[in-house]
Amino acid sequence: MDTPGTISCDDELRHWPADEAQARAVQDRLRPYVRLDEPGPDLGFEGTVVGVDVAYDDERDVVAAAAVALDARTLAVVDEVTAVGRVSFPYVPGLLAFREIPTVLDALGRLARTPDLVVCDGYGLAHPRRFGLASHLGVLTGLPTIGVAKNPFTFRYAPPGPERGATSPLLDDTEPTAPGAPTGAEEVGRALRTQKGVKPVFVSVGHRIDLDGACAHTLRLAPKYRLPETTRAADSLCRRALASV
Repeated sequence: MDTPGTISCDDELRHWPADEAQARAVQDRLRPYVRLDEPGPDLGFEGTVVGVDVAYDDERDVVAAAAVALDARTLAVVDEVTAVGRVSFPYVPGLLAFREIPTVLDALGRLARTPDLVVCDGYGLAHPRRFGLASHLGVLTGLPTIGVAKNPFTFRYAPPGPERGATSPLLDDTEPTAPGAPTGAEEVGRALRTQKGVKPVFVSVGHRIDLDGACAHTLRLAPKYRLPETTRAADSLCRRALASV
């Protein structure tokens, strides 16, 4: 691999890990390819922003993924697709991406056009190993990605101000698990208040976008509700897809 963003998804999926040790080794191998030196798309860019989400039926060993494309300026839905597959990895905290990515990639591949920005219902750098779903998916596809989560995982934060757009750092005080990671409190994302008086969401960089840009895009995607419209649309669609299987 010469440069970040050039990894072949087919090659990576062909050697999908069979156990926890192999999965962590994959994270260690791919983590250096996360790009943190790009600003990402301009706010209100002309193109599509895509939300991805998954729903599980563990009793049937089935996972459904949805990818919903919104016009980045109007937030109107312009395309939506689903994919259904078998759960490919057991439930292990910190390794959830390995349960989701094969089916998410299948869904993304069915879109009519390549996304300009992908918003994941989950984490990017705000992950114990600094390689959550948004980072993993971004590295595999080369697309700019953001993680927007509903809870802070294991990290601490001070509540942001009550007004829409207020933020506070999402901090990790634990000893780093990623080789070469800095010690001490590290900002791994931000708590972002998308609506006045409503609890925040937790934004982290996935790939090829900075944290300021990730927060700005998230806020723009949430004009009325706590969660971004991308997440709301993808969540509803993947649940419907799972129910129809």
